[in-house]
Amino acid sequence: MFRKIVFIILFWLPVLCFAQYNTDRLLRIGRSALYYEDYVLSMQYFNQAIGAKPYLYEPWFLRAVAKYYLDDFVGSEADCTEAIQRNPYVINVYELRGLTRIRQERFEDAVADYSQALKYDPMNRSLWHNRVLCRIQQKNYEAAHADLDTVMTHWKNYARAYAMRAEVYMLQKDTANAIVALDKSIQLDAYNGSTWSMRAIIDMGKSQWFDAEKHLDKAIHLLPKNTGNYINRALSRYHQSNLRGAMADYDMALDIDPNNFLGHYNRGLLRAQVGDDNRAIVDFDFVLTQEPDNMMALFNRALLLDKTGDIRSAIRDYTKVLEHYPDFLAGYQHRAESYRKLGMNRQAEMDEFRVYKAQMDRRYGSVSKKTKTTRKRHDDKDPDKYNQLVVDDSDEMEIEYENAYRGRVQNRKATLDFMPMYELTLEPYEGELKTYVAYDRIIDEFNAKYADGQKVYINSEPSRLTEQESAKYFRQIDSLTIILHNNPNDTKSCLKRALAYSVVQDQENAIADLTVCLDIDSTSVMALWQRAACLFRQSNFSQTEGAEGGIRLAKITSDLTAAIGFNSSPYLYYNRGNVNAKRSDYAAAIADYTKALQIDPNIPEAYYNRGIAHIMNNDISVGIADLSKAGELGLYTAYSVIKKYSK
Repeated sequence: MFRKIVFIILFWLPVLCFAQYNTDRLLRIGRSALYYEDYVLSMQYFNQAIGAKPYLYEPWFLRAVAKYYLDDFVGSEADCTEAIQRNPYVINVYELRGLTRIRQERFEDAVADYSQALKYDPMNRSLWHNRVLCRIQQKNYEAAHADLDTVMTHWKNYARAYAMRAEVYMLQKDTANAIVALDKSIQLDAYNGSTWSMRAIIDMGKSQWFDAEKHLDKAIHLLPKNTGNYINRALSRYHQSNLRGAMADYDMALDIDPNNFLGHYNRGLLRAQVGDDNRAIVDFDFVLTQEPDNMMALFNRALLLDKTGDIRSAIRDYTKVLEHYPDFLAGYQHRAESYRKLGMNRQAEMDEFRVYKAQMDRRYGSVSKKTKTTRKRHDDKDPDKYNQLVVDDSDEMEIEYENAYRGRVQNRKATLDFMPMYELTLEPYEGELKTYVAYDRIIDEFNAKYADGQKVYINSEPSRLTEQESAKYFRQIDSLTIILHNNPNDTKSCLKRALAYSVVQDQENAIADLTVCLDIDSTSVMALWQRAACLFRQSNFSQTEGAEGGIRLAKITSDLTAAIGFNSSPYLYYNRGNVNAKRSDYAAAIADYTKALQIDPNIPEAYYNRGIAHIMNNDISVGIADLSKAGELGLYTAYSVIKKYSK
């Protein structure tokens, strides 16, 4: 019996070891896909890991992360719950589930998650931060103050705690204490744009427009992409009779957020005031596409249509407004004037009589008098305020939760990123650049001989796969595996399988296949090129996992240098420049980017990366010139970097 048990253990041990290896590998590939924002693809790897070992918490948690990035907050919460059932002591799972519940506006449940996590990690400041903000959303201000007392005891110089306390005071209508808390926050951290925005909101509430504008200037300098700051500064400038400045701020707000309601509505009013009637109509047309029943916008458009000679359209809009507001005297007066312009005197007299009768009942003043007051967007529907600027119904600041999952995964620690490598892929380019198409003679010749309906592309940003597309590549890998089983020396099939592995983010198998290709033909430029690209992707991902990549970078440089020896492609020099930049050897990187541009002077990414390398080398002016050229060639991301470093 003993020998039988030993035999069974020894028989199954290799299977168990393989299953463990296979699951670890699935998780590693899935995390890599997650890093490169292939969320749908990463979920397929996590699904396989869950199928193999459903009792592990990690694949459930990682799949929850992928679902969170895809805005599937219900599914993400469910996976977090599964992960917690398997391991109730992992803080990150509670933190993520709390965020999913916040996005579903279930603040009480989120508080429960943060409270549980704080039992295991009471010194986690992010958990305290988010629980305070949930308490604010619950309007449980006393509990919020109590949590903030704890935060300030442990972290005396945490500026955002004072900003949150100011937010609580503002909601409690305690402006004096809010100002004290905000001033303390600014004293500790003068580079938080949200704090300056809050300070400006208090100024605006007290009609201190000059101070509000001054504080918003600082907020905009620190948060140049925040639409609300431009909207508020426009209002502050309007109240100081600076119409040109207000108009410029509305223009900037709409450049950032073209669908912003307040920007279009208020800019329409300002354009009407300065006589820019046709463009004002365009703004109100946009408002009415968003809110077809917005009577204020409809009446303002009617006035503008009347002024520009489209009388019948003006009457149409006036009539719709009067059907909604039958006692709106200004509407009858303006419609009567429009009727008379068309010679429709009987209809005009009926409207004028209605106005006259109302004048007998109550004193009637000038309805079109311009004021510099404002009205709430939804709370104030008085039609006589049609010519007043609109403000949000609530002055509450946008809540800023501590969130490790906000924004692109690979940018969590990065401050200034280089554009990625050009690599070989089976997917066409779908990135920011539309005017530049990468071309290399060797790739073109390979496609002419071996494409079989599936071309190889040169891309710096391969597209993200759908579930159906990734399933297609998995099937292709299976079919190529059968071919290679029968003919292991078929380098073309081996190369194609490597590219398919690359597309589905399985860099390990891709590198293995490319190494086989190079064992058969050490002069294969495509294999050297793609192996370097796969190793570079591995290096980027490994760095986020805390692994050193010095040896791998040396191998990448070796592959690229060998490929350059067989084919002086600008993309190979560009890629080697990226490796040198990764090693902080900016002089060598600049030399490689320069060589790439000598061969092909139209590569936008090469100008961009050379510009970043110059900046990192403290040569700001030269770097900005390169970034400007990149922007000129269509890489508009360069302009935000120029804006940052030109100051």
